[in-house]
Amino acid sequence: MRGMVSVLALAAVMLFAFIAAQPVPEPGVPSDAEIQRILVNRIDVQHRSLGIVVGVIDAQGRRVVAYGHLNQNDGRPLNGDTIFEIGSITKVFTSLLLSEMVRRGEVALSDPVAKYLPPTVKVPERDGKQITLVDLATHTSGLPRMPANFAPKNPGNPYADYSVDQLYQFLSSYKLTRDPGSQYEYSNLGGGLLGLALARHAGMAYGELVREQICDPLEMNNTRIVLTLEMRSRLAVGHDAALKAVENWDLGPAFAGAGALRSDANDLLKFVAANLGYTKTPLAPAMAAMLDVRRPTGIQGLEVALGWHVFTTDGKEIVWHNGGTGGYRSFIGFDRRSRVGVVVLSNAETAEGVDDIGRHLLDAKVPLWVSPSERKEVQIDPKIFDGYVGDYRLTPSFIIAITREGDHLYSQATGQAKFEIFPESKKEYFYKVVDAQITFVTDGRGRTTALILHQNGLDQRAERVEGAAAALAPKEHKQVHVDPKIFDGYTGAYQVSPNFSITITREGDHLFEQATGQQKFEIFPESEKEYFLKVVDAQITFVTDSHGRATELVLHQGGRDLPAKRIE
Repeated sequence: MRGMVSVLALAAVMLFAFIAAQPVPEPGVPSDAEIQRILVNRIDVQHRSLGIVVGVIDAQGRRVVAYGHLNQNDGRPLNGDTIFEIGSITKVFTSLLLSEMVRRGEVALSDPVAKYLPPTVKVPERDGKQITLVDLATHTSGLPRMPANFAPKNPGNPYADYSVDQLYQFLSSYKLTRDPGSQYEYSNLGGGLLGLALARHAGMAYGELVREQICDPLEMNNTRIVLTLEMRSRLAVGHDAALKAVENWDLGPAFAGAGALRSDANDLLKFVAANLGYTKTPLAPAMAAMLDVRRPTGIQGLEVALGWHVFTTDGKEIVWHNGGTGGYRSFIGFDRRSRVGVVVLSNAETAEGVDDIGRHLLDAKVPLWVSPSERKEVQIDPKIFDGYVGDYRLTPSFIIAITREGDHLYSQATGQAKFEIFPESKKEYFYKVVDAQITFVTDGRGRTTALILHQNGLDQRAERVEGAAAALAPKEHKQVHVDPKIFDGYTGAYQVSPNFSITITREGDHLFEQATGQQKFEIFPESEKEYFLKVVDAQITFVTDSHGRATELVLHQGGRDLPAKRIE
């Protein structure tokens, strides 16, 4: 149930721009054999899942390719009927419910959500502006990603004990920091609230509403919140990033609309088929209307529609959503112009899960994830490096400086250490200290005009500028002594996004952080709750409860503050 991220050794975690590569001819959807090869590599070589199922639909029909197993000790193969938790893909169903209710005249997009909640609930407003249903569906409500009173008793099943009353209490006490509708911020809270409001209006439980309004018309008989015994026998066991089996998540009515659904590839292909017009359905007008609403995300090339995200590059428009729970990763997307759709489901919650596979199958220009150990350095003429030397601005406060020292090329981001980058080709380079790569972009005369930083499935473009790096010296931080016993309240894992988490560990009198796919670095106290890194210009503030236990941390970097809720 999460959403997008990161750069360099912790650098610019907040820079989420999707940038296109240079245009190349568009091939068709890869063959079953090629998809199978991708899955074998992801599972047997990269060890990023135990089982993955891919569904593809195009003008030739539907096909399912699967590889792996339900569990470590369960050798049964996966297929199109294998059931997975689909996490935040649930939000697309919630927004379809909204769009269909609007079509029927039962609600309006501009209705305040307060209209569909008990009168005792004080939904926050700002400057007379109310949170509307369309604000919730487009993640522009002004509500945070998660409520501040979210403190799970069981981190392995974190949403199970969060009640509707707790949600109402949070809403009644929260003060908006910006106007509703003014800015995109992905919010599980908003998705859950929308599902709750629509279910209340319909007078039935959220799961029953989805079944009646969406699943039954589309004959999606394996898409449910509560599974029958027979369906549970087809449920792939979820695994964490270390491929250890974990509990399934149970989301009550407060968060059901944000991520409670389970489904299989065959059912989700039916859903995509209806969106692409291969299947005739009364839901077609509501499905089309979902994409008529567009709001900016602040991310280059990315808009948010009702429930869906829309990624546009070189005129190619990909409609998509992903999902992640404690043991699963999921992706659904389609291209309306080519009428191709893709579903990818995995039974492991790993950062390098399935998003890149889904995007690659829809757009061959999007590369598949490759681990640093798999990358191969090639020999090139070091004279080429001279054309790349310079400063590249990723944001107003984040510069990547490229320098040459003899036959070696280096990258140094604002406030960070200098790291060597190694050539895979004349224009493509990779780091060995972190899973990140750089592609240099040149104009028709061969002059380098920009670089693209590839990390965690994202491509972020930095334009070449002159003399910018020297002006961005980091603030000096001073280490103080604190009682190391307080570190115990901070150790644990904190989720920044579906693809990026930060793990805090203690070793004696020292505290360390380790971000997804990166090395472990010590963090040093400026106060009992404020810490800084010495290898990179980044700081961490811990937010604690009355017992001194951290409930979240805030990562400060590049002039922005990223909250990360504790997940275990």
